[in-house]
Amino acid sequence: MHRQPAMTRTPHPARPEIVRHVADGPHTLTVEVVRDRRLRTSARWTLNGETIQVRAPVTLPRKKLDELLDKIIARVLKERDRARRHNDADLERRARRINRAYFAGELGWHSIRWVDNMQHRLGSCSSGGSTDGDIRISDRIREWPDYVVDYVIAHELAHRRHPNHSADFWAYLARYPHTERARGFIEGFAYAQRADPDDLL
Repeated sequence: MHRQPAMTRTPHPARPEIVRHVADGPHTLTVEVVRDRRLRTSARWTLNGETIQVRAPVTLPRKKLDELLDKIIARVLKERDRARRHNDADLERRARRINRAYFAGELGWHSIRWVDNMQHRLGSCSSGGSTDGDIRISDRIREWPDYVVDYVIAHELAHRRHPNHSADFWAYLARYPHTERARGFIEGFAYAQRADPDDLL
């Protein structure tokens, strides 16, 4: 008699114990809390888009948890307000155009702005934490050819789907039609600066 192999069940993700909705300017943030038995003393949290996801120890009292949530929410709201006040309207419109033209309008971000303190990189995109979705573009490339600036913007936008430089990231970024031409321009710039082009973005 043959014994049937035991069936394995895929564990379902824990449902949030606490859900809050917090006004954030034109946005609404959702705060989800899940009790995690693997955590002993401290909580963990991350910001993904418009959702703050918190993992808290099972033993953390509700009062302490509420105090912790208040601190996390205050920090996120402060950082997002600061980013919005520095948001560049023209750059925002440019990013939206690129998103519609090459990424089917499927990407979202919190803010995008020019910055004057980015000495080595051409752009950056924050993932997770209180600055999730904040994109910064170095103002030293303002006068570069449009197709190169658009590539830098497209590169940072693509990181909203793939926060790495994996093969999937490069395949996704290839939707921008001037990718190879722009990369050639940046490689030439990096060579003149004696820099590694991979360190610029």
